[in-house]
Amino acid sequence: MLATLTEERFSRQGWIFEPKFDGERALVFRGDGEVRILSRNQKVLNEKYPELVTAWEAQRSDSLIADGEIVTFDGEVTSFAKLQQRMQVRHPSPELREKVPVSFYAFDLLYLDGNDLRHVPLLERKQLLRKAFHFFHFKEPLRFTEHRETEGEAYYREACEHHWEGIIAKNAESVYVSGRSREWLKFKCVNEQEFVIVGYSDPEGQRIGFGALLVGYYERGKLRYAGKVGTGYDNQTLRRLRSQLAKLEARANTIADADVRGTGVHWVEPKLVAQVGFTEWTNDGKLRHRASWVCAMTRIPRTSNEKVTQASACNRGENVCTRRNRPNRRSRREDHPSGKNSVS
Repeated sequence: MLATLTEERFSRQGWIFEPKFDGERALVFRGDGEVRILSRNQKVLNEKYPELVTAWEAQRSDSLIADGEIVTFDGEVTSFAKLQQRMQVRHPSPELREKVPVSFYAFDLLYLDGNDLRHVPLLERKQLLRKAFHFFHFKEPLRFTEHRETEGEAYYREACEHHWEGIIAKNAESVYVSGRSREWLKFKCVNEQEFVIVGYSDPEGQRIGFGALLVGYYERGKLRYAGKVGTGYDNQTLRRLRSQLAKLEARANTIADADVRGTGVHWVEPKLVAQVGFTEWTNDGKLRHRASWVCAMTRIPRTSNEKVTQASACNRGENVCTRRNRPNRRSRREDHPSGKNSVS
């Protein structure tokens, strides 16, 4: 069951609110004496996370299906960028397992000892899940995902203040279904920053205007590549911006470290900027989970110390097209589920 992204933030009777982890979604199957951990794409993850397999094998249940998230922590916050070090290695060495330890946060129970629980209301499933954790003496790296009731807006603000990924709002009466549902909603914390537009790709299918913007930022006076931004535009913006960018096309790549392959890529003179929302920086200096709000600018900075003057449509004051440092994500352990939600 997958949550639907929403811009709405609410506190609502009959809904519960869980932390949104920045990890790898997975289902755990146990039956016939075997444990299998499967990704959303139905890939077996047993060899990548042997410590999780061992932990599930130690439980006394003959059959179960649990839903949850595989995570690792950067300080006190889950980090997908750090987890990628494990995701890309089929047989992790003891050294890598120690360097990037993983945990499984369970938040739903679909099946237990011959009982199909998918049509049981969510809150009852979570109660059964917690009892199962206590009964089977689950220890790290297996953890139960706590939740709050009704206070969604306050919890969302708290999550963003502590630089979490966000929170998940769930209808407490919802049944478990395959696919995406509006009974589970994602409240994502988003960072915003201006980036220099350095190119664009051709549209595909029914798309008009362009496919994605290629954007960059200044670092020590040098323009560096930050990635593609393909969402967040209406048709009017797609048409208008394509017309503007076509007039700025350059003969060659305008940014040195842009490893962009394939056909249909157009480079432009760096004279426009875009306001981009994103969740975090990756380790190689790229944006993750991008969406764009585009504003035409009178000019862009030539160095990392110059500011830009925005057109009135942006109405955001002065900003600098430089990479903003990752915020300090370290907080007290009791402020995050990693500290108070583990079950021993």
